[in-house]
Amino acid sequence: MNGPEDDLSAEQVREHREAMIALGRRLPQTTLADTAAQLQAAELRAPAVGAPMVIDTDIGGDADDALALVAAARHSRELALVLTADETGPNHRATHPAGRGYGQRARFARHLLDTIGRGDVAVAAGATTGHTDYFCVADLIPATVAPPPGGRDAVLAAVAELAGRCDGPIRWVGMAPLSNLAEVCDHLPEIAARLQVTQMGGAIHYRRPERAEHNIRLDVDAARRVLAAVADGRLAKPRFVLSDTTFTDQIAVHATHPLHRRLAGRAESWAVVLEGHLQRWYRDHHDSTLQHDALTLSAALGLPFVRSATARIAMDDIGRWSIPDTSDADGAAGTGLRVSRSADYPAFMTWLEHALDPATPATAGTVDLSGTGARAGAGAGAGVVSGAGVRRPA
Repeated sequence: MNGPEDDLSAEQVREHREAMIALGRRLPQTTLADTAAQLQAAELRAPAVGAPMVIDTDIGGDADDALALVAAARHSRELALVLTADETGPNHRATHPAGRGYGQRARFARHLLDTIGRGDVAVAAGATTGHTDYFCVADLIPATVAPPPGGRDAVLAAVAELAGRCDGPIRWVGMAPLSNLAEVCDHLPEIAARLQVTQMGGAIHYRRPERAEHNIRLDVDAARRVLAAVADGRLAKPRFVLSDTTFTDQIAVHATHPLHRRLAGRAESWAVVLEGHLQRWYRDHHDSTLQHDALTLSAALGLPFVRSATARIAMDDIGRWSIPDTSDADGAAGTGLRVSRSADYPAFMTWLEHALDPATPATAGTVDLSGTGARAGAGAGAGVVSGAGVRRPA
């Protein structure tokens, strides 16, 4: 069986090198600083304007979605739209009583964004499977939070509205089943062609070989439609951050983890919500949360933690992935994707802890760990801790 092949271009290597040097300079006496010290000093490039960002999330279950959303909302002005998938409730026509019914993930996302001061970020409630086993934050959503627009038409309208306000690429950060992305590919192909997709999900060697990885398993048909869009050219080659890479205790956050301790007891409303979310996740589901989605976010932001390669991926009827043998007559089988090979977990966790530390200002120009330059004049919540100006080819 053939494995993935590294496909970093010289430009990507240069961007990774510059980003790592800048990260190390901003965080002395850390593993990042040690790594940066080993790199040859080079002049950092001028600031670049980042592409707008869409986050597609099943927020409100595993707390990693919320941690990733807060990191993006506090430190990336390019965050423009949040969509939800695996939504609560049977369908978008259901009523919206507080804590029950369709659209509660979207209500939680709206509330969390508002606590950060990011009312400029639009929210739309997307696809639902009719129920969900992972939703633990109903009591954290004030009854006054109105349900955002919901349903397929609302998702497509929100994406079309964003696309109409900008030219060029749009970054799509997938942290959920591929349901909403499939709808965009099928119904807005001219916009799908502009997407630079970084998606958490898929696995080559899943820890439970009898079934597919979670984000693929929840909507296998959507995954199949997305792969078809890649194959016929409607969607540029996405990058998938595989469960093979993200399922490790090296990126686990638990009640005694420094990241959690920095949130506990803080007065900032977003920190209170995050700490409450973590406590409910530990109580109701697991004693830790793995940062699958924040690691995926870091890749979409151009940070150098995730190393990827190109591979042809085949998917079976129940959504399990494999790399087909290219030495036989069916060597063209599968779809060409970029998939994660490995990650620098200590450096990633240093970045995430800093991004989510309430003591880290979220004001433009005050926190720039990316090497893309300070951005002045953007208002609260629009600072750059993320490398949002670094564009990565799809």
